[in-house]
Amino acid sequence: MKLKRKWKIWLIVIGLLVVTVIAVMAKGYSQRGIVVVQTGRVVRQDLTSVVTASGEIKPKNYVNIGSNAMLPSRITDIVVKEGDRVRKGQLLARSESVQPEADVVAQKAAVSSAESDATAAESSLKAADESLLNAQATIERTQADLEQSKLNYARAEELYKGKLIAKQEFDTRRTDTDSKAAAVREAQAHYAQSKAMRDQSAAQLAASQRRVAAARANLVRVSDVLEKTLSTAPLDGMVTNLPVRVGETVVPGIQNSAGSLIMTIADMSLITAEVKVDETDIVNVALGQPADVTVDAIPNKTFKGRVTEIGNTAILRSTGLAASQSAISSQEAKDFKVVIAIDNPSGELRPGLSCTAKVTTATRKNALTIPIQSLTVRQKGDLEPEPKDGKPVVQAATKPDPAAEKAKKEEIQGVFAIQGEKAQYRKVETGITGATDIEVLTGLKDGDEIITGSYKVIRTLRNEAKVKVDNAVKAPAKTD
Repeated sequence: MKLKRKWKIWLIVIGLLVVTVIAVMAKGYSQRGIVVVQTGRVVRQDLTSVVTASGEIKPKNYVNIGSNAMLPSRITDIVVKEGDRVRKGQLLARSESVQPEADVVAQKAAVSSAESDATAAESSLKAADESLLNAQATIERTQADLEQSKLNYARAEELYKGKLIAKQEFDTRRTDTDSKAAAVREAQAHYAQSKAMRDQSAAQLAASQRRVAAARANLVRVSDVLEKTLSTAPLDGMVTNLPVRVGETVVPGIQNSAGSLIMTIADMSLITAEVKVDETDIVNVALGQPADVTVDAIPNKTFKGRVTEIGNTAILRSTGLAASQSAISSQEAKDFKVVIAIDNPSGELRPGLSCTAKVTTATRKNALTIPIQSLTVRQKGDLEPEPKDGKPVVQAATKPDPAAEKAKKEEIQGVFAIQGEKAQYRKVETGITGATDIEVLTGLKDGDEIITGSYKVIRTLRNEAKVKVDNAVKAPAKTD
């Protein structure tokens, strides 16, 4: 009896196990092909599109002051220190100037000598002018005397023909006329000589004036060389960089080689954040857009600003050079320079500080939005419904239509919406993108339930697939 009861118990246990296995298999078979998904709702909210970029703080206006001397020279004096505020035209530093000073002194003497020669030539010209005027007056006087003598001679000739005067008197009148004519010729010769001397004096004066002009030009040149040994502030600002010391030798810049940097003067009244924006985001950035700037060295403080400059040249991220300057074609990532003027800069800001800028490129009030991760892309051919019996359609071996094949490969942007117990792919048009959400323009309405996860499911899910919603939040694993 006991043996029979034991066999009955085992039979009952085995039967229960068989029933359990059959039930589990039946349930698994009934849920075959069902995909577990997480979902969210299409909601309306205020949306802000932000472009984030990093860079550094820079003054809007700054000047690197280098060596202007014609030859390498030694710094003899620096009258400012880093951090000092300077005014435009203020002396900053002096370089060695022995030779330029000597050249200036020598050239000033040359100018004085040339001016003395010019003064003497001018005096000679004045004397020649007076002599010429006297010669002209002499000609006029002798010509007047000659005319009077000719009249006397003509009357004497008539009287002599009438035998009213003696021949001696007639001869005297004729001799006087010839004498007056000779005096006119002598005065004319003297005038010609005076005119030649005057022209010579004028030429000498012109030559002296040219020598004065040349000497003065040389004085300007050597004075400019001397001035180049003095470094002055080109603008009002602050000394932000002073890398040299008294006694160091600085060299001027030449072709393809920059000169020695003495110091940098920056106008700290207008501070900017110069950041590099990724090429995929630069199309959304426009002048005047507001921006929030944070500085790594100044935590818990945000500076307001606006975009004032957008670069037009792509910059290679690896080298920092303009893409147009690259000798080889490169497909690497590129950035564009964007300058943001900070509205109210504080004294804490220093050139070169690392910063991060968040530029607000667009805002939407009460926009229809979905999570960004729910957006996906499918080819048009993948969205065609499958046969109801689940068997693939066997087509005759005909040449495929190229246009139809191209149409099937067309990519369609959309999301999977929950329709009953299935995932239905819906084409959507999007607007601006926020930090975690994106604006939907068409294809969905407020309150629609859409699939938001997981990433693997969204990437592999097929249209009209059976789904099961499981939005339970998994507790994070405990760590010791």
